Amino acid sequence: QSQLAESGGGLAQPGGSLRLSCKWSGSDLNYHAIGWFRQGPGKEREGVSCINRSDGSTTYADSVKDRFTISRDIAKKTVYLQLRALKPEDTGVYFCAGDPMLYCSDSGLDPGDFSSWGQGTQVTVSS
Repeated sequence: QSQLAESGGGLAQPGGSLRLSCKWSGSDLNYHAIGWFRQGPGKEREGVSCINRSDGSTTYADSVKDRFTISRDIAKKTVYLQLRALKPEDTGVYFCAGDPMLYCSDSGLDPGDFSSWGQGTQVTVSS
């Protein structure tokens, strides 16, 4: 059973906003890096953003920088991804993933570095 559960996806118009949530049911969230990935139709899974354990530093893919914001509420064991200025190319299934050993860097996210995955939530951007 996954320790991660995403929610908050849906249909948005171009230029609109959505907030995705990733609920962690395992041990202290502060001990895990949590990343967000997305997979569009016919595309490979793409790393979007990550928030690191302990120091809470963040990374973003160039395609979402200045539009998406990752944050966390340790007490609620939840990581959020605020999506703004949405574009049709943001459409896809969004997954959150966690790992207790990983420290995310600006060099990009590798899905193989994450040990736990959620089931995903669909985001569709269309007028």
